[in-house]
Amino acid sequence: MYYQNLFQESRIGNLTLKNRVVMPPMGTNLAGSEGEVTDHLIAYYEERAKGGTGLIIVEFSCIEYEYGKGLVRQLRLDDDRFIPGIQRLANAIKKYGSKVFVQIHHAGRQSNSSLINGKQIVAPSNVACTAVGQEPRELTTVEVKELVNKFVQTAVRCKQAGIDGVEIHGAHGYLVNQFLSPEANLRTDEYGGSFENRMRFLEEIIGGIKENCGEDYPVSVRLSVDEFINGGIDLKLGKAICRYVEKLGADGLHISCGTYDSMDKIIESPLFEQGWRVYLAEEVKKEVNIPVITVGSIREPQFVENILSGGRADFVAIGRGLIADPEWVNKTMEGREDEIRKCISCLHCIHSVFGNSHVKCSINAKAGRELEFKDMQRLASDISRNVVVVGGGPGGMEAARVLSIKGYGVTLLEKENKLGGQLHLVTDPQYRKKMTWHINYLSNEMKRLNIDVRMNTEATVEAVTALNPYAVLLATGGRPKLPQVEGNDLSHVYTYEDVKLQEKVFTNNKVIVVGSGMICHGTTRRLAEAGNDVTLVEIPTKASKRIGPDTRLRLFDKLKQVNVDIITDHKLAKILPGSIIVEDKNSGKQSEIQSEYVLIAMGVEAYNPLEETLREKMRNVFVLGDAAGYASLGDATRGAFEKAYLLESIVTHSREEERMETF
Repeated sequence: MYYQNLFQESRIGNLTLKNRVVMPPMGTNLAGSEGEVTDHLIAYYEERAKGGTGLIIVEFSCIEYEYGKGLVRQLRLDDDRFIPGIQRLANAIKKYGSKVFVQIHHAGRQSNSSLINGKQIVAPSNVACTAVGQEPRELTTVEVKELVNKFVQTAVRCKQAGIDGVEIHGAHGYLVNQFLSPEANLRTDEYGGSFENRMRFLEEIIGGIKENCGEDYPVSVRLSVDEFINGGIDLKLGKAICRYVEKLGADGLHISCGTYDSMDKIIESPLFEQGWRVYLAEEVKKEVNIPVITVGSIREPQFVENILSGGRADFVAIGRGLIADPEWVNKTMEGREDEIRKCISCLHCIHSVFGNSHVKCSINAKAGRELEFKDMQRLASDISRNVVVVGGGPGGMEAARVLSIKGYGVTLLEKENKLGGQLHLVTDPQYRKKMTWHINYLSNEMKRLNIDVRMNTEATVEAVTALNPYAVLLATGGRPKLPQVEGNDLSHVYTYEDVKLQEKVFTNNKVIVVGSGMICHGTTRRLAEAGNDVTLVEIPTKASKRIGPDTRLRLFDKLKQVNVDIITDHKLAKILPGSIIVEDKNSGKQSEIQSEYVLIAMGVEAYNPLEETLREKMRNVFVLGDAAGYASLGDATRGAFEKAYLLESIVTHSREEERMETF
């Protein structure tokens, strides 16, 4: 399919871009310990440039490391010594025809004392961000003017390094946003009070950059045109800010929303519809004549084309979608849409970065590790090796995909009549749609790579060994985990799988659900919507640890809308024939809750019936995914990719260990 608008050349200021896809700035923690550019960072961005992206906006880069840090390993440009590294990064991106901006940033009250050596954080006013929970020190007027100069000097360094333009981060509750917001800016000097005074900080930054870098040096501004917080910027005020910023000489607007106090509006969970934020850019575009970039869980090429053809925005930012698949643009251009690994919005990348790890992706194991997995080594043409993969879940299919690309003959055995494994158990309509994207991607890869997939085939030791494989990868999955309490085997106790597979149907029953996590919440809501009287007893699980607090509250709100009673901060003590006993974690007090049925949704435990016997009959047996005790899609994907990518090395190492043991 040809996408006329998506692949149309377009301009920001005097800069021509080869297409209308923008990679927005996203923190990676791939910078060095002092904020310098690293080879890992370069490899990460180079992969996205090679994949065809029109404009790459490099992640938020600190203009003042002493007080402005937003991440433990945030990129910085507050000193000339960082120019050579940024120049190397620019060269790596631009050699593929992509253009590159750098986003310049100061965290303000959304920093943290732990990031700035224990110092008090700073802000326009001493108004705390609730999500951070630290009171900031109000900047003096002199300090504000110094910060203006630091933004300007950072832009100058970008130009010296060969960067094509800069983006001022005026969104997501960071310092520039704080000056713009009536909720955060209570100053009484020239930088606070009236609308014009609140705009002054940004006005002086834009003016200073234009004066020092030249009027033709592109400057875009990212803005939260709706903060979604009480007393903050709403869309009416946001549009007024955009009109004013255009008059100040900005060359483009990157329209977003939210602050740390409305984090789920900045980085959406799977519960949000694709492109839900586009209406904000559409409203701004009616007000201004400079290019407008839209963003917000945009995944599908046709969706992008519709935005552009409808005149809702001038450019479309594909953020996490390019983490999941760096080749998104090239695959679209070449008509290979079925090969796009679409982001499922699971927040794995966000949790990894905010957890002080480098960026990771639950469906792309190479993300953030491009330098480690630079070249996929294929088998020599004169070597023929066959591998058996048992299980057609995400881990099994990922291993089969990588092994096939490397030149192995792969046979995949799946006992069910469909591929996808546990991914089929997601029931929330929005999340299920995204999981279906991933199932379809992996299933399509099995066909594209001519992998021998044998459905409705129960893997036995005899069946596997008869294929005489070089190696066997067991991805047999998991089974529902049961709480180790008295009564877990009673006849009225069921698991989430029984509901998902419709082996047990509940109608007008009183049901207690025990567990947590996305599958638990989806199952609970479905039971309530079917007319059951449902109580959720939230028991922390590995799955629940991957849900952020904002998403958890949103899930609870959805359950309350269908009259689900929710009990938190208790543990399950006992299951009785007509009730359960729960115990308050703090007081230890026990109480009884009546119920006809108990449904357990506490995740999975490993199911691995073949490993022991297979190891007695052959070498090179490996276990993947849930069968190896993993509890997340990210772990399953990473483990499968690594095993397949490094299979020859792992086999050699294993045989060397065996040889050493004989001495």
